[in-house]
Amino acid sequence: MSDILMPKATAVWLVENTSLTFEQIADFCGMHLLEVKGIADGEVARDIRGADPIANGQLTREELDKAEQTSAYRMKAQKSRHAELLKPAKKAPRYTPVSRRQDRPDAISWFVKNHPEVTDAQISKLLGTTKSTIEQVRNGTHWNATNLKPVDPVTLGLVSQIELDAAVRKAADVKRKQAEKLGIPYEDPSLKPAVTVQPVDDEDDPYARKSDLTAEDVFGSAFNKPVDKEDEDDAY
Repeated sequence: MSDILMPKATAVWLVENTSLTFEQIADFCGMHLLEVKGIADGEVARDIRGADPIANGQLTREELDKAEQTSAYRMKAQKSRHAELLKPAKKAPRYTPVSRRQDRPDAISWFVKNHPEVTDAQISKLLGTTKSTIEQVRNGTHWNATNLKPVDPVTLGLVSQIELDAAVRKAADVKRKQAEKLGIPYEDPSLKPAVTVQPVDDEDDPYARKSDLTAEDVFGSAFNKPVDKEDEDDAY
């Protein structure tokens, strides 16, 4: 029996419009026998409107007639024409333009160097490449290994920044959970240690304490230099 759409609504319609047994309805709708009895007694699915399985293409009139004539007969559901419309569309494989396919090994090299926590499956899905190519880049057996250089896939236009961040974050979370189970401290490889800046000793830097500086300290003897009389006449 195929899974049918709206099993309770279908059961309501069959109870109200046919002479089928509760067992036949329960089997066709994939429900428990007591649920069907509850529908007939008005205790279950009171506010549910019946759905005609013949009208929506899940049952043929011939099947229904056979079942009404023979209580031991079990109806076979048809593939509904509506079921295909409700199925989630499968995501197509990532397409990479021909002009950019040669850049994928560089992007793979970038992942291997900067984000080893990202799995081959994630890299393959992000870049639209194969696991064998990833393995060749990682082992240095790629045919163009000597010319490969790690380049950010976002810069190459192979993925968006949002997709890259999501993949890295997901991989880091998986590694962190695995480390927690084993009781091992986990350090995110994407986080680089901050550079420590050594403080400058005030005694070594006479200009470190800016609040103590005066104009004379900055400009030196410029204020004390006498003005030449000729220079003063030339100024006017």
